[in-house]
Amino acid sequence: MSDTRRRVKVYTLNEDRQWDDRGTGHVSSTYVEELKGMSLLVRAESDGSLLLESKINPNTAYQKQQDTLIVWSEAENYDLALSFQEKAGCDEIWEKICQVQGKDPSVEVTQDLIDESEEERFEEMPETSHLIDLPTCELNKLEEIADLVTSVLSSPIRREKLALALENEGYIKKLLQLFQACENLENTEGLHHLYEIIRGILFLNKATLFEVMFSDECIMDVVGCLEYDPALAQPKRHREFLTKTAKFKEVIPITDSELRQKIHQTYRVQYIQDIILPTPSVFEENFLSTLTSFIFFNKVEIVSMLQEDEKFLSEVFAQLTDEATDDDKRRELVNFFKEFCAFSQTLQPQNRDAFFKTLAKLGILPALEIGMDDLQVRSAATDIFSYLVEFSPSMVREFVMQEAQQSDDDILLINVVIEQMICDTDPELGGAVQLMGLLRTLIDPENMLATTNKTEKSEFLNFFYNHCMHVLTAPLLTNTSEDKCEKDFFLKHYRYSWSFICTPSHSHSHSTPSSSISQELLTFCVEHHTYHIKNYIMNKDLLRRVLVLMNSKHTFLALCALRFMRRIIGLKDEFYNRYITKGNLFEPVINALLDNGTRYNLLNSAVIELFEFIRVEDIKSLTAHIVENFYKALESIEYVQTFKGLKTKYEQEKDRQNQKLNSVPSILRSNRFRRDAKALEEDEEMWFNEDEEEEGKAVVAPVEKPKPEDDFPDNYEKFMETKKAKESEDKENLPKRTSPGGFKFTFSHSASAANGTNSKSVVAQIPPATSNGSSSKTTNLPTSVTATKGSLVGLVDYPDDEEEDEEEESSPRKRPRLGS
Repeated sequence: MSDTRRRVKVYTLNEDRQWDDRGTGHVSSTYVEELKGMSLLVRAESDGSLLLESKINPNTAYQKQQDTLIVWSEAENYDLALSFQEKAGCDEIWEKICQVQGKDPSVEVTQDLIDESEEERFEEMPETSHLIDLPTCELNKLEEIADLVTSVLSSPIRREKLALALENEGYIKKLLQLFQACENLENTEGLHHLYEIIRGILFLNKATLFEVMFSDECIMDVVGCLEYDPALAQPKRHREFLTKTAKFKEVIPITDSELRQKIHQTYRVQYIQDIILPTPSVFEENFLSTLTSFIFFNKVEIVSMLQEDEKFLSEVFAQLTDEATDDDKRRELVNFFKEFCAFSQTLQPQNRDAFFKTLAKLGILPALEIGMDDLQVRSAATDIFSYLVEFSPSMVREFVMQEAQQSDDDILLINVVIEQMICDTDPELGGAVQLMGLLRTLIDPENMLATTNKTEKSEFLNFFYNHCMHVLTAPLLTNTSEDKCEKDFFLKHYRYSWSFICTPSHSHSHSTPSSSISQELLTFCVEHHTYHIKNYIMNKDLLRRVLVLMNSKHTFLALCALRFMRRIIGLKDEFYNRYITKGNLFEPVINALLDNGTRYNLLNSAVIELFEFIRVEDIKSLTAHIVENFYKALESIEYVQTFKGLKTKYEQEKDRQNQKLNSVPSILRSNRFRRDAKALEEDEEMWFNEDEEEEGKAVVAPVEKPKPEDDFPDNYEKFMETKKAKESEDKENLPKRTSPGGFKFTFSHSASAANGTNSKSVVAQIPPATSNGSSSKTTNLPTSVTATKGSLVGLVDYPDDEEEDEEEESSPRKRPRLGS
């Protein structure tokens, strides 16, 4: 006995009527003492464990299907199947089963499949106890045949008897001959009857009948019968589609005729199930379970045959990676792998793992990088990449890290994916959203492995921030420092797509939704990467760059920037808080709030929510910074209690500090222990800088210095010193009320300031709005915040507003709706 002949896969049918793979092993038939009879035993080829032990019951109905399958039921709703590697092994076990049951091995079913309760009932009815007599297969009998087939569908026992009669008499082929005659005679009535007959035979749910109907000889006539649905005014043209429209392309000639026939058959049967047959009713939902199983086992066999044909797959990969392959051929090759991967999704996890491991071994990932300039190739490659990331993110990470040792950053697969994401031209952003999901999976620490010898998280995140993050953030960095980025590879190829993202809004009339996709990923990094993204934000002054978008007229971009800042503040990390306050990064947010004027919209609510979070969470350093620098501009906003609440928190904290100071003995408050404000600020600056260095060294490998043309000066300390030198002047120029509610801050910390240039901060005094009501972005005033109470509606109510209301002398003044 050869091992391959007895090699089988064990399947069980689950509650969803899908076959579950229970493992691969070798089958034998032997007497088992505990079961008191001959039994089928399957031992796993991996470890010899027992996968199956099933007694061959003399009354169990075993079915032999497709020459390599044996299917039976051991109990109600518990179906089993053995799928043999070779026909000879199936025949050998089939003979053993038939020998135990005393049956002729030439039969396809060892017993009549009869429900016991129905068997008892029908035994009382002599007219149904014999086999069903089929009418003669003639044109004038088609209506009678159709009525018979339709009538048996409600009875399991009669379905079985009809199926046996159809099989024994070769009836189906005779029916299909009548179909050809009806078409030649244009006998519409006969064709309608044949539709009902063939549809009913499919609902008999018998694999032995399917093998006849789906053979090369019969299948197109079966499809032809199903074109003549009586409910349709005109017959469908399914055969024309299958023979002329649906072309079978062999990217590499398939020499195995059996494999080619199996592919054709599976496609056509799938077409019958999905396209031709109507959606089954509740009554019919289980009638096609065997058809589903037929397709399933065909697909398993096709994938296995292709996977085991190393010559075929090797040739496909050779042509795919050959630079001499023309564009049309490359499209066909990539689309073949796309369909191949989609096909594999029907497999059980064990089979699917083996499938993808084979593709990885042959080099599917590097093959995806070739020909990405072609739109069809890029789309198919993206789908394949999706399957691979879903299968094993670790495998993809390992590949891209190895690739970085041999290739430049701009041609790394993961960077190509990032570029495709941020340059998606689809207004619906379908491709960009799909790719963002894949990238999130790759950079998500939750699915990264950790072993004693290596930590995937630290290795991959170091790689990502050194080799890929600059691609993700390139639009933000380049568009705020274009004079230094002309040679950047990203900007050269994708300048148009990103030319307006960070430019003041009045310069552009169109929007860039894909910029929000990039910021979504950056926000994800802030939430999940902690130290890596912290170092990157500090080194690149990234938050300042993102906040330039607050000046955009496209609200969704401003909201993305605000969300990014909100996630950072949500961490309540004092390291970030110092970065925000020293960089005066609330300025563009407050300017956006003031520019928004009297409009009740999402931007207004989002800005207020950010400040409300700071108030509720009592983030002291941010509260002090906001009150000391911006309260005069914000105190007139009284339709919510957020800013007044911040002032209250600030004053309470000052009182606490004063009480602590007063409780200290006077000798400790002498000049010997007192430092002037300038010395204190210098010490804080040194502490901030040292803290950044220590944290970067302790946790994160240093980010590689980008190329000079890709970078902008990171003289953050120099910038802060320039800012401090003007602090007294700036404080004197804090915004003064020039009209009710009229305040505006300039976003003085521009790109030039970030680059260390001497950009003077100017706080503008804003004149009143013109008499005709017109205003510009740089001069309009939220003058209506002082309107009378009568027509006002509150925008946001917070649970603790009532408590703070008690502290006020009068109820808050609220902003009127626009146009009221």
